[in-house]
Amino acid sequence: MNLAASAAVPFETPATRARLLAKATDIHSLAPAVETGPLVLKSDDEAVVRVHAAAVNPSDVKAATGLMPYAVFPRTPGRDFAGTVVAGPSGLVGKEVFGSSGDLGIRRDGSHGTHVIVPQGGLVAKPAGLSFAEAAGIGVPFVTAIEGFRRAGLPGEGDVVVIMGVNGKVGQAAAQIATWRGARVIGVVRRPEDYAGHSVARVEIIDVSSEDVAERVMALTGGRGATIVFNTVGDPYFAAAHKSLAKLGRQILIAAINPVVDFNIFEFYRGRHSYHGIDTLALSCAETGDVLRELLPGFENGALKPFAVTPDAQFPLDRIAEAYGAVMSSSRDRVFIMPETAL
Repeated sequence: MNLAASAAVPFETPATRARLLAKATDIHSLAPAVETGPLVLKSDDEAVVRVHAAAVNPSDVKAATGLMPYAVFPRTPGRDFAGTVVAGPSGLVGKEVFGSSGDLGIRRDGSHGTHVIVPQGGLVAKPAGLSFAEAAGIGVPFVTAIEGFRRAGLPGEGDVVVIMGVNGKVGQAAAQIATWRGARVIGVVRRPEDYAGHSVARVEIIDVSSEDVAERVMALTGGRGATIVFNTVGDPYFAAAHKSLAKLGRQILIAAINPVVDFNIFEFYRGRHSYHGIDTLALSCAETGDVLRELLPGFENGALKPFAVTPDAQFPLDRIAEAYGAVMSSSRDRVFIMPETAL
């Protein structure tokens, strides 16, 4: 199906999608409608993807409950997807793809439905060895992790990377990428537990319930400190992260519970530290596609692995509110919408 650049062409098969008509006051009042209607391709750069699996991210739920001020309504939520191209540029039709975006599901209709419209640059070839659900689960966590490292400087041999919240999905993705690149990784957890994810090298663990993080980091590194602290939690670990940094160390920040922290300017400039704030919502489909393509060699050679897909964490489209509730209850599983289940 080729499109004239100026033509608006309806997609022939009706699409069934979750719809958020207005922001919910809280997770308990979240009740997306499920609607069926045509999709319209507005550019020859767009493609229609039949969605076989779509992950649910905390940002999807936060946007639905009004915590993302630039989220528009009405819209179909969902940032991550995997599926088959069924309409658009002729060279793409029939291809198995996956992708993610900062604007899908936030500023434009997203992936929580049977079909989604995605700009061509946002479509990434699905590795043959991954299921659709495994590919759909890569998106936001791995994009956040690699974008953090790209901004702060990619780790390598001889670097020490401390990851606050290492057993969260972004934390696991960061651990995978850092060990893949040869860095030593120290993970911080809030209770006694081992590292829960994949890695190509050992991930050492610091348990904040029984150890002082900064003291332990210094002990493990011979007093040098961390080259990079990837802080996936924010302010609860800000001071410990600050004190764990080596000279010229970098802290990556992606989240916050309380946005204001005490900040020791003297220690900051004497340590020649730098801080890097990461917001993947600022990335377009095409920009996110470029980031994911950087990661493909790791998934293809087995150095990187997708998150496990468990039966209890897969929801049909008509149970999307339950899927969102599972994410907000801090499920350790990657949660998925499987839109074809309800068909």
